[in-house]
Amino acid sequence: MIVDCAIYRDGQRTEGPEDLSDALGDARTAGGFVWIGLHEPTEDEFDHVTREFGLHPLAVEDALKAHQRPKLEVYDDSLFVVLKPVAYEPQSDTVSSGEIMIFLGEGFVVTVRHGEGSPLKAVRHRLEQEPELLVKGPTAVLYAVADATVDHYLDVATELQTDLEGLEAEVFSPDGGGSRNTASRIYDFKRQVLEFRRATGPLAPPMSRLAGTASAGVTVPFVDDRARPFFRDVSDHLTRVNESVENLDRLVSDILSAHLAQMSVRQNDDMRKISAWAAMAAIPTMFAGIYGMNFEHMPELHYIWSYPALMALMAVLEVMVFRLFKRRGWL
Repeated sequence: MIVDCAIYRDGQRTEGPEDLSDALGDARTAGGFVWIGLHEPTEDEFDHVTREFGLHPLAVEDALKAHQRPKLEVYDDSLFVVLKPVAYEPQSDTVSSGEIMIFLGEGFVVTVRHGEGSPLKAVRHRLEQEPELLVKGPTAVLYAVADATVDHYLDVATELQTDLEGLEAEVFSPDGGGSRNTASRIYDFKRQVLEFRRATGPLAPPMSRLAGTASAGVTVPFVDDRARPFFRDVSDHLTRVNESVENLDRLVSDILSAHLAQMSVRQNDDMRKISAWAAMAAIPTMFAGIYGMNFEHMPELHYIWSYPALMALMAVLEVMVFRLFKRRGWL
């Protein structure tokens, strides 16, 4: 469905006509541009937009099916950019991602949103409050959407870092690391970092192209060259995010390894304690086994002092073995 449609002239908003072809014609005649926002459109709903703006069928297919990697593709009459905004739910400690497809051409911007984690409404409102930026045309919309998306990446990275510090403290606490759910929590956290990484990692090359810092250094069509410093700022923020994601992924792997090592040490310690107690239990078992045999010629059985002497011997041996294991840290 079409969420919003407006024509922008000299940085000011005017409501667009119902006919999209008239909107594009009016915008180009007045030296402005039309911005159409759609949310999860159906094929029939998007078909009219495709015909009026001459969008490439391959890009249209990607916009309808979604589930795309962040990318930038150049076609004859338009530029196609895919962004993946992310949202973090502190209650469930989960990272979810949406998708924003941006079609950029001469005198028009078409944004297609999938999912809820999208900053488009706030971006449009902010741009309408900054006419000096909005007057730069469709490039301003692309920059504002990319900037809002990457800035939110920084917020999510900070929240994940906070949660990771809490998980790290739990793992290295005296008793918390032994919880049965700790390993599964660490693995779930690693999955959230991976989901975050899928959104941020592939976006680096497109941002480099828009910023003019790619190795080829080719100018991207439909994007004002004067906007390169702005996209360089977005690219710098994205680099910080990707570095944070790399650190998070490395740290959570180290924490998982440390937790598994702790569990192995605890198991070894438990086995040593069990072995020590078994060795102590073997002493009275040995005496009981010897004197439980039905031999007739065991003269000490008839002595008055035999029983207390044997009990005293067992007690001395038990104390000696206990002190030995205690000294070695087995008990």
